[in-house]
Amino acid sequence: MVQECGTERIAGCQFNLSVMSDDFAEVILGALDQVDTSKVWKETDDVSTCVRGRIEHVFDVVQGIYLEAAKTGKHVEMSGTFSIGCPGDSSGDAYVEASPERLNAPSKDIQQKAGCKFALYPMNTTNYMDVIYEQIDLSKEAGVTVSPAHYATRLDGTVPDIFSAMESSFTKVQEAVSHTTMTFTISANSPSNS
Repeated sequence: MVQECGTERIAGCQFNLSVMSDDFAEVILGALDQVDTSKVWKETDDVSTCVRGRIEHVFDVVQGIYLEAAKTGKHVEMSGTFSIGCPGDSSGDAYVEASPERLNAPSKDIQQKAGCKFALYPMNTTNYMDVIYEQIDLSKEAGVTVSPAHYATRLDGTVPDIFSAMESSFTKVQEAVSHTTMTFTISANSPSNS
């Protein structure tokens, strides 16, 4: 099988949104419907949703969908993987030409608290731990509480600050490492925090 790469750096995220309530389908479908996805390629199936395009638009859409679900007050969790530079990733190139303005920037009044665990994977580099530790240190300056966790780093704060910290880490690593992935799980309105 021949892998064919596109000429642009397409970022993407594949995620699952889980809502712990009887009306989970309405909350998930409502969140997907409320967010402007016109600057990304998007596909939802029975397993997950995938969005692809410029880094800032991918983070904008994923955060927007999560905030739409979380503002219901229900316990919502999102798990996913961001990726850029994956060999063979070529469809959807047209979306990298979209203007940089975000369409779903959250209101400055949003104070939705959440907890998140994320893990960076800079591919094909021998000093990957140095790259990861540098981003963990920088996350401490992002307005979130940073703490260690098994196989991940924990971020606590508002949803916009958490996504901002993850986006900053992902963006800085991908500038130095051609293929970068990042996994995350974010949870809001959990009854265990009551």
